[in-house]
Amino acid sequence: MNRLIYIAEDEKNIRRLIQSYLEKEGYTVTAFENGDQLYEAFLQKSCDLLILDIMMPGNNGLIICTKLRAISNVPIIMLTARDTDEDYISGITLGSDDYFTKPFSPAKLLVRVKAMFRRIEMDTQTKEETVAFADITLHLDQFSAYCKGNRLGLTNTEFNLLAYLLTNKEKAVSRNELLNRIWGFGNIVETRATDAAVKRLRRKLSDMDSEVFIETVWGYGFRIRSGSEA
Repeated sequence: MNRLIYIAEDEKNIRRLIQSYLEKEGYTVTAFENGDQLYEAFLQKSCDLLILDIMMPGNNGLIICTKLRAISNVPIIMLTARDTDEDYISGITLGSDDYFTKPFSPAKLLVRVKAMFRRIEMDTQTKEETVAFADITLHLDQFSAYCKGNRLGLTNTEFNLLAYLLTNKEKAVSRNELLNRIWGFGNIVETRATDAAVKRLRRKLSDMDSEVFIETVWGYGFRIRSGSEA
């Protein structure tokens, strides 16, 4: 399948370098000088994955990420020149799926992109189409989640996280296991990625007044529970 990727990066050399690496692997790539141009293009034609720089003229990458998440669950990788917890947590909390700090290896970025697409393909090939637990129902083949019959607006990462926890509801799942299965990179991605994604998912479940909650197993990971089990 030919994948379409959009890039928003105001530094010309970095933009061209990323585009070149991705195109050599057979991806179709459209590059933009800023996030506003990318967003307008996305409204006209969606893509399969986005790579967004944070610091750009006009609306920064975090604002563009927020606007995109309001209309789409497309996978998003954020880029930033500042290696700060604030930037990282902001990007993950707003719904990005991965995060790279400049300077970075374009080869490593390519690995992340491939792993993200591989994970999506594995998700669409799953044999079990529906997973239900308490008041939550997931339709794995449709990538949709419902609480008490109402649609849960989840990003790809949040959906995969909830699906994995539900299919392993009989046990606690470690952070490292989640990093490997959801993000696909083992310990390369910091554990704060799982914590931020769990926090975001908890908030969405709470907003729906779900009886399902995610319990922290201190020093280890997480377990999915329902109020009837408490």
